Amino acid sequence: MIKRFASVGFVSLVFLVGSIGSLVRSDEGETSIAVRVDRWIDQKRDQLLSHYFWLHQNPEVSFHEDKTADYVARVWREVGFEVTPNVGGFGVVGVLRNGNGPTLMLRTDLDALPVTEATGLPYASTKTTLTAEGVSTGTMHACGHDLHMTCVTGAGQFLSEHLELWRGTLLLIGQPAEERGAGAKAMLNDGLFERFPKPDFAIALHVESATPANAVSLRSGYLLANVDSIDIEIRGRGGHGASPETCVDPVVQAAELILSLQTIVSREIKPTEPAVVTVGSIHGGTKHNIISESCSLQLTVRSYSDDVRNRILQSIERKAKAIAIAYDAPEPTIRLSEGTPALRNDDQLTIRIRTALTNAIGKDRVLEAEQVMGGEDFSQFGLAGVPILMYRLGTLSKERMERFKLANVTPPSLHSPTFYPDLEESLPTGVASMIHASLSILGPSSTATGSQSK
Repeated sequence: MIKRFASVGFVSLVFLVGSIGSLVRSDEGETSIAVRVDRWIDQKRDQLLSHYFWLHQNPEVSFHEDKTADYVARVWREVGFEVTPNVGGFGVVGVLRNGNGPTLMLRTDLDALPVTEATGLPYASTKTTLTAEGVSTGTMHACGHDLHMTCVTGAGQFLSEHLELWRGTLLLIGQPAEERGAGAKAMLNDGLFERFPKPDFAIALHVESATPANAVSLRSGYLLANVDSIDIEIRGRGGHGASPETCVDPVVQAAELILSLQTIVSREIKPTEPAVVTVGSIHGGTKHNIISESCSLQLTVRSYSDDVRNRILQSIERKAKAIAIAYDAPEPTIRLSEGTPALRNDDQLTIRIRTALTNAIGKDRVLEAEQVMGGEDFSQFGLAGVPILMYRLGTLSKERMERFKLANVTPPSLHSPTFYPDLEESLPTGVASMIHASLSILGPSSTATGSQSK
């Protein structure tokens, strides 16, 4: 059984002990900036925890983040940012100008998930919401956006209170509807980079459920995949199940199509190119002895390169239409809902941030991130011409990791109702890493330029 904190106060105490033990290093190579960052985080621990607990206990799903946006806007305004709400929906923009220099954007997502929390934590969410189908469900920050918001807020506050350490413009972005892959594009369409300084660089972090809580991980190049959703309506001719010769069975068509789709990745895509085609839903028919008029399939398609993506989508359409012809059936309807484009970390920015984090928190705590086939609309800012980097923040303490290993149990993944971060290590690591990443761009010793800064 997973050991959990007995009270919020105990979490605060453990946070203090853990942050001092894991972040304040005494080796001769430690820089004064790193010591100042660690001490500041220790001093602000109660405030940071207060932000986290409020955000965790008040989750709001995509397109409904009004109270979350209000909270973030108020806090950013209090620590010195010029704040503009309601950008692309409930998006929040905070601007802090500090002389000539680069413009850096730190982005956090605001939305939670329609998941009923089952962590048993004393500060667990009890909020509910209605789904699009009118079903009541719990809401939870099961993807760590509450921790993302807290880390970006903490980094922004530190930089606001230490203007002597940097020059340039800091842009904080609170983005709505990340879980629906829509918020970044909505903010861009609302003139984000026309109404506010266009960043020279953009950085975001994202929690990771199986990485040590005192560590971060990053990689250059592709980190996350293209995500496409496809709905296929297969048509037939309905009738009595006892007289199949008078009908065209869409369920049999669907069965053949599902099997045929499995050969796309294995036989049409180069083995070294990652790709996934999954049929997540099939719906057809109403009764045992009725051949239906139609059968519906829902697919998710994942890829990295545009070439692989296009080949997969073309193959799906070709196979669906070919099977309809083979069965003398009406042509199927194929609807593509483009989700998020692949997220590709800028190579030079990744090198810069990796160096900064290695120097600040230690080489053993800066890991190589694995590519995954999930999606993230932070990629939209890269497509808008900004060099981007998303890195990952570990959330699992050594003790919990050992317990899972001994029990031969996989740690809860993101989006699980039992996922939670071990705050005593993950929160200070997240805040510190964002501060050091920011200073590597904005600090006086940085060689970064700000050609787009305003």
